[in-house]
Amino acid sequence: MSDLDSSSSSAYPKYLEHLSGDGKAIGVLTSGGDAQGMNAAVRAVVRMGIYTGAKVYFIYEGYQGLVDGGSNIVEAKWDCVSSILQVGGTIIGSARCKAFHSREGRLKAACNLARLGITNLCVIGGDGSLTGANLFRKEWSGLLEELARNGDIDNDAVQKYSYLNVVGMVGSIDNDFCGTDMTIGTDSALHRIIEVVDAIMTTAQSHQRTFVLEVMGRHCGYLALVSALACGADWVFLPESPPEEDWEENMCLKLSENRARKKRLNIIIVSEGAIDMQNKPITSEKIKELVVKNLGFDTRVTILGHVQRGGTPSAFDRILASRMGVEAVIALLEATPETPACVVSLRGNQAVRLPLMECVQMTQDVQKAMDERRFKEAVKLRGRRFEGNLNTYKRLAIKLPDEKIVKSNCNVAVINVGAPAAGMNAAVRSAVRVGIADGHKMFAIYDGFEGFANGQIKEIGWADVGGWTGQGGSILGTKRTLPGKYLEKIAEQMHSHSINALLIIGGFEAYLGLLELAAAREKHEAFCVPMVMVPATVSNNVPGSDFSIGADTALNTITDTCDRIKQSASGTKRRVFIIETMGGYCGYLANMGGLAAGADAAYIFEEPFDIGDLQSNVVHLTEKMKTSIQRGLVLRNESCNVNYTTDFIYQLYSEEGKGVFDCRKNVLGHMQQGGAPSPFDRNFGTKISAKAMEWISAKLKGSQGTGKKFVSDDSICVLGICKRDLLFQPVAELKKVTDFEHRIPKVQWWLKLRPIMKILAKYEASYDMSDSGKLEPLQHHGEL
Repeated sequence: MSDLDSSSSSAYPKYLEHLSGDGKAIGVLTSGGDAQGMNAAVRAVVRMGIYTGAKVYFIYEGYQGLVDGGSNIVEAKWDCVSSILQVGGTIIGSARCKAFHSREGRLKAACNLARLGITNLCVIGGDGSLTGANLFRKEWSGLLEELARNGDIDNDAVQKYSYLNVVGMVGSIDNDFCGTDMTIGTDSALHRIIEVVDAIMTTAQSHQRTFVLEVMGRHCGYLALVSALACGADWVFLPESPPEEDWEENMCLKLSENRARKKRLNIIIVSEGAIDMQNKPITSEKIKELVVKNLGFDTRVTILGHVQRGGTPSAFDRILASRMGVEAVIALLEATPETPACVVSLRGNQAVRLPLMECVQMTQDVQKAMDERRFKEAVKLRGRRFEGNLNTYKRLAIKLPDEKIVKSNCNVAVINVGAPAAGMNAAVRSAVRVGIADGHKMFAIYDGFEGFANGQIKEIGWADVGGWTGQGGSILGTKRTLPGKYLEKIAEQMHSHSINALLIIGGFEAYLGLLELAAAREKHEAFCVPMVMVPATVSNNVPGSDFSIGADTALNTITDTCDRIKQSASGTKRRVFIIETMGGYCGYLANMGGLAAGADAAYIFEEPFDIGDLQSNVVHLTEKMKTSIQRGLVLRNESCNVNYTTDFIYQLYSEEGKGVFDCRKNVLGHMQQGGAPSPFDRNFGTKISAKAMEWISAKLKGSQGTGKKFVSDDSICVLGICKRDLLFQPVAELKKVTDFEHRIPKVQWWLKLRPIMKILAKYEASYDMSDSGKLEPLQHHGEL
């Protein structure tokens, strides 16, 4: 890694020459409601813009600042965006602006931009903000001609600045913008909601209370729906999917049934825009009155309000915003007069560019469908992800009476294998409930393959897994032991309990165990059943999936710790912290933690480094200490190098930094495996496990009555998310793409993001733009 020449704003590497920002100016503004992660997006736009040689300008107070000009439009320097990554809200301000709605206001805005030569605009906001930007872009040439006629700018400026490029990023906690899987701020808002729900649950259990929790979402029920999934709420009210006409009676019946099953609390989540089939509001107070009147339950209402917009952004939002900001600058610098305004979005794990106005139109179509009471269509327009969440919630929250469930006469077992990972319990709960809904008898295997061999197997029911979603660790118990030496005993247990299918939730040991069970099929007929593995490990190193349950929670732990460490450094100037993360040979946590925390370097096994690299990093930090940013953060993956240990790097930095900075080290250890699961891990675990059970049910249904043995490769799979799709991949095929010595996949998608961390830390880096550049057609959200 070589340091960028900080004295020259035109220093950019040869491999980005076609992206040269020389002579170009970019304006960045935030508009509409604030959302956590906006600052991370602003930081990325400023630093990527400067990196390419462009001038970048802050536009303070959104469109109002654009209209007012003057001190509201200020050139941004590299150091201006230091220490804002972890700050909520937006440091450049956001304001409603009536003036921009008029042509006269837009004329003033065009004059302010033209005088500074700003012809590239990056807008971070909701659909209203982006629609305004697109109108401004369309009118741009006409506005300049009018300004020239009025003598406000000269004719040369009309030619020189003849077109305006606009790229949008969606900052909205509601996740109400069609075309993107997640908007900036949504994940952080879910963190706030789930923190409150977890806190409420303890007091509600003490007093046998019912809590009605109102969350934001005037026109979109995403926050309410995902929160309900994440905490196993008894009932949820959404604008897109109003309850049936007799909902009052059904809800009270459900609540009383849950109490009869010894459930000590009830949680009802209400979106602030919840309506009934007649488009009449359903308020949290109305729900409370109904529960008190019909059931006499002690009931409380909690309205979260602007708490959801506040606080520090989650690791997910920081990484999302940083990626979007870099992609937005690339899109602006590649734009031509013919390029339509685009919005940078997320699909699966990929940053994509979509036509802005098509996304806005579909977003507006959802509201129109709701207004016209076409609710099923509104849910479909929200996308497959929203629809899938809703269907999963219904399956997990509402149990049919036993006599209405068609029995499959099949026994399905669930087992946790490997180290504990936050979200495992949510995955087990989901599997058990979907399995019971599909008519199977569900069995829990305790203490991994060792417990399996010893017969620690027990039937598990619907109510047994109540309240599991928010529990960290593994309630079933989990061990790293592989099945190899217990194959005979495990086969006996499979036979004696008549187990017809197996769901394994775990990490790399679970993957290896699945391979051993596949190899043992020839010898043991009991293993000739459908088997599927759901990846769950903080290391995120399972082949066949880009994400593993537990990795997001660990990443948030790392990010929170780095924030605190950086804060401690603010009182003691010129200090560098060396932080060791978990992950084995997989550098996912170190790399993504570095991106989320704004680290100066992250050492990982996948990118070999030598003493020269370490020395250049020390030089880089020494130069940094001469600026106003007098602290450094370096992450090291635990197994990145056998000789360059955390102690070695700490001692090297301490020696080489003498007289310039001092050094501290911190080994995070097993705290990365602990804690309550993040909203992402609760929901990812819930949804992916439900999909795994649906696959098992389909396999078993197809073989019913045939006595079929499952011996083909496609009956023993890993279920994972790959780019944008949810895929079942046979373990036999995944062997080819596995580095067994280092327990990692041979190709890892997140390595493509590594240059972003380096660029934003002021290093030259070869940024792979093979996935960039194409404006993609608008489709519904992804499947998961």
